[in-house]
Amino acid sequence: MRRPNLFQRESQMDSTMTPMIDVVFLLLVFFVWTASFQIIEYMLPSSLSSQLGANSTDASEPLPEEDFEKVIVRITWDAGTPRFTLNEVELNSLTQVMDRLTSVFQVKNDAPVIIHPDSEVPLDPVIKIFDAAKNVGFEKVSFAVNKSSL
Repeated sequence: MRRPNLFQRESQMDSTMTPMIDVVFLLLVFFVWTASFQIIEYMLPSSLSSQLGANSTDASEPLPEEDFEKVIVRITWDAGTPRFTLNEVELNSLTQVMDRLTSVFQVKNDAPVIIHPDSEVPLDPVIKIFDAAKNVGFEKVSFAVNKSSL
């Protein structure tokens, strides 16, 4: 009776495993090559509001402590500079808007922020206000549009 050669069997098994190992490495290379390691950029995560942002409070009175439901930031363009109004209170600079948003957030942190720029306002101040509202901590930030532009 003939005894099987153990070395011959191992060499046959090695030769049959080699293509499978090659395929596994090729799949690994393929998946690493196609994987995306960039940070995904999304569009601005907000929604459009059809409200125009009119509020009936007097411009000279301070922010109400608990009577407001939403924060409306109007941006107008006057002589090449942006003008900001937060709930009918005029503010001179972006830092004042950020300070005011911070104080509003401390009073009512779940209030929605509606940014209402005029049509001639460039995109830069609008995005800065959006970023400021998000940095302060507001989660609901949306943009108001005129009904005529829809």
